[in-house]
Amino acid sequence: MAGKGGNTDCMSCSVLNWEQVSRLHEVLTEVVPIHGRGNFPTLKITLKDIVQTVRSRLSEAGIVVHDVRLNGSAAGHVLVKDNGLGCKDLDLIFQVSLPSEAEFQLVRDVVLRSLLNFLPEGVSKLKISSVTLKEAYIQKLVKVYTESDRWSLISLSNKHGRNVELKFVDCIRRQFEFSVDSFQIILDSLLFYYDYSETPMSEHFHPTVIGESMYGDFEAAFDHLQNKLIATKNPEEIRGGGLLKYSNLLVRDFRPMDKREIKTLERYMCSRFFIDFPDILDQQRKLETYLQNHFSKEERSKYDYLMILRRVVNESTVCLMGHERRQTLNLISLLALKVLAEQNIIPNATNVTCYYQPAPYVSDVNFSNYYLANAPVPYSQSYPTWLPCN
Repeated sequence: MAGKGGNTDCMSCSVLNWEQVSRLHEVLTEVVPIHGRGNFPTLKITLKDIVQTVRSRLSEAGIVVHDVRLNGSAAGHVLVKDNGLGCKDLDLIFQVSLPSEAEFQLVRDVVLRSLLNFLPEGVSKLKISSVTLKEAYIQKLVKVYTESDRWSLISLSNKHGRNVELKFVDCIRRQFEFSVDSFQIILDSLLFYYDYSETPMSEHFHPTVIGESMYGDFEAAFDHLQNKLIATKNPEEIRGGGLLKYSNLLVRDFRPMDKREIKTLERYMCSRFFIDFPDILDQQRKLETYLQNHFSKEERSKYDYLMILRRVVNESTVCLMGHERRQTLNLISLLALKVLAEQNIIPNATNVTCYYQPAPYVSDVNFSNYYLANAPVPYSQSYPTWLPCN
C-alpha cells in the first residue's frame, strides 16, 4: 500500500511505494499510438514526452502549469495493478489559469502544434495547420466556462479505445464519480527526475511521488479499490448521476459498501441522469457512446452491462412518468438485443422481452389483420410507438 509520510499529513494524500512508482514509470514510458484519420500517419507517443512537450510550450506561451497529474483508471492501475477497472483512457490533468477565452484558444493551439513533434521522419510539417491536425488526430474537444467550472479537454484518438486525454483545469466542482476513480497522482517530482537525473531509478533511489484521492479519504478509497467496493458522495452533483459508471462497476463484480444506503443513492443517480438526458434520443446517443468507449474489447460484457443498467433503472427510477420509464427500458432492451445479434447469440427466450414497431397502417381505423364478413369495428385507441411481442 502507499504509505503515509512527507507532505501527506492530510487524509486525502499518501506517498507511493516503490512498486507503485515503478508501475507509474511503465505507464509514462509506454508507447501509445495516436491514429490519424485518412492518410495521416500514426503518431507514436509516450505520456512522459507529450507532458514535457506541452508543458514546455505552455510555459513559452506565458501559461504557468502549476502541476501535472495522472487521473482516472490509469492512476487506479498504478496504485492497485489488478483492480478490475483496467487501464483504458490515459487521463492527464494540467493545473493552469484560464481567466478568459484567449487562454482556452492558446492552450488548444499549443497542444495541436505540439503534435508536430511526433510526426514520423520524412513528413513535411511546413504546410500542416492546426485545423488540419485537429481533423486528423483529435477525437474530442470540450470547453466548459462557467462561474464554478473552467476547464477544457483535448482527447487524442486511439482506435482501440486508449485515448490520451489532456485536461486543462482552472477550477472544477466535481472531479470524481466514485471513490475508486477518485485518485490523482502528482507527476512533477518524477518529471523533474527525468529531466535532471541520469541515475536509473531503484527501490532505494527514486523520487517521492504523492497520490491524492479527491474522495477526501485516501486510505478509505484505497481500501475500496483493493476490495472492489462501491462508495460515493452526493451523486446528484455528478453529470448523469454516475448511473452508467455505477452499472459498469457492478458488471465488473464491484459491490456496494453499504447495501441499505445504495438504494437511496440509486434513486439519486437515476433522477440526475434523466435531468441531464431527458430526451430518448439523447439517452440513446449517451448509451451508445458509453458502450463504444468503455467496452471496445469486451463485447461479451455489453449485454450483462445493459441488463444491470435496465434493472437499476426499473427498480430505482421515481422521477419519470410511466410511459417515459417504459420508453427508456425499451431502449435498453433493444440495445441489448442488438448486442446479442451482433455476437450471433440466441438468448433464452424466457428471459427476454422483445419489441416490434407496428407498420404505419396498423393505426388506420379501417385496417384489420383478418377478413371479417361484417363491417370492421373501428379502433378507438392509439397505438404506442413500440409494442411488446408478449
